[in-house]
Amino acid sequence: MTLPLEGLTVISIEQAVAAPLCSSRLVDAGARVIKIERAGGDFGRSYDTAAKGDSSYFAWINHGKESIVLDFKAAADAALLEAMISKADVLIQNLAPGALTRAGFDPDRLRRDYPSLVTCSISGYGDSEAMQGMKAYDLLVQAESGLISISGGPGEMGRIGISLCDIGAGVTAYTGILEALLRRSITAKGGQVEVSLFGVASEWMTVPFLHAANGQAPSRVGLKHPSIAPYGAFKDKAGTLTLLSIQNEREWKRLCLEVLDSPAMYEDDRYLSNDQRVLHRASLDGDIEAITNQQSTEQLRASLKQASIAFGGLNSVSELLDHAALQQRTISNSQGQTLHMPVNPVCHGQRADDTVPSVPKLNEHGFALRAEFAS
Repeated sequence: MTLPLEGLTVISIEQAVAAPLCSSRLVDAGARVIKIERAGGDFGRSYDTAAKGDSSYFAWINHGKESIVLDFKAAADAALLEAMISKADVLIQNLAPGALTRAGFDPDRLRRDYPSLVTCSISGYGDSEAMQGMKAYDLLVQAESGLISISGGPGEMGRIGISLCDIGAGVTAYTGILEALLRRSITAKGGQVEVSLFGVASEWMTVPFLHAANGQAPSRVGLKHPSIAPYGAFKDKAGTLTLLSIQNEREWKRLCLEVLDSPAMYEDDRYLSNDQRVLHRASLDGDIEAITNQQSTEQLRASLKQASIAFGGLNSVSELLDHAALQQRTISNSQGQTLHMPVNPVCHGQRADDTVPSVPKLNEHGFALRAEFAS
């Protein structure tokens, strides 16, 4: 099966998570991605050794790429990089702001010289002068954007358990590149895509932002929803937590009458609307749990399913490994070891030759790439 981006060449001067994730999505869509690394390699290679000797991050978002080490401050390697870019469709970079320009590869100049080129720059804080010189690692941006302030339980703030800002920036950059390629297919002209971790995080914070602007900044509520009730985790007789979600008044009625068998709760003036239920969340949750505490896990979940009430189990990561909905893919790490991991959720079908993508060793393709682009 032909993949949608087959025939496109991407040069990615990348490190860590955001840019490599972006380019990995292009790999999965069929593009050829040439990964430019410094002499010591992408520092994401050494985050851990959980992927059978490879870094878990690196194995996840770098399989299927070609790796070459370049020092483009040196004339010969700068000329080689220029030759690569001249034949590329997309250039991605997440170096420190201005670093690529200082090295002689200003994105504006490149687009003038190569009008069909799409350039993508991923940064921490965009072009904000006030934030110049500030490093922007994921946890720091979670903190700066206010995300941490609304995460965790009432007594303690908590980091989101994955590198959400990095991942969000990478996926957003991927979307922007696809939009630029779509425009190019119409106009034959490339363009610039600019994405910042902080910009993505702050845009995703729009709902709590609007609440705060109205003088009602959301508080940390743990396994609850700050503005919808009931929406959270409730214990059953075994002490097992089940998360349930009520989205409208029809569901609220079915929860009360069909699951909780409590017409009195449905008729309670404190619970007549979502706003009222949020206002009286403590008593609401107590009333619900007084009933769920009398039910077994199987009984509670069966009745929720029968009443068409959304619910989910509070699974551990280990339980994810055996989840009925989980789909996995197979890759080979840089040491030739087979790895299984969740699939890219966007599926274009299998590659025509059903090859298993490999994580590249540092500079694994350097010799071949130098020969290819030397002329």
